Amino acid sequence: MQRFKTEPTDDSPYILLDQSTGTFEIAGKSLPEDVAGFFEPVIDWLEAYAKDPLDQTDLHFRLVYFNTASSKLILDILMIMEEINESGKGVTVHWHSPAKDEDMQEAGEEYAEMVEVDFVHETYD
Repeated sequence: MQRFKTEPTDDSPYILLDQSTGTFEIAGKSLPEDVAGFFEPVIDWLEAYAKDPLDQTDLHFRLVYFNTASSKLILDILMIMEEINESGKGVTVHWHSPAKDEDMQEAGEEYAEMVEVDFVHETYD
């Protein structure tokens, strides 16, 4: 599989999906005009990866903002991570949020309750 990467814009996040390391990252702001269109190749890539994942996958969310439409796609991504976990492979989701951003911390906590994967909350200044 080819590595998947997008550069951030004012409205869309940086995304790196690297099959060779099993380390994935989604960072920045997510409020693209066409959320479904933006995330479609990401979902497709992850579904293909889920067919033959590494023994350990680490997904890092470093979002500073996401809109309601993006929240559904984030959940879709987490559901794919849950499928990988259920197949017997290790998955850890790292939810990074600013220490002073209670909304982003709560969002991570809510996602952690929705899926069966190891979920690590990490704050930064």
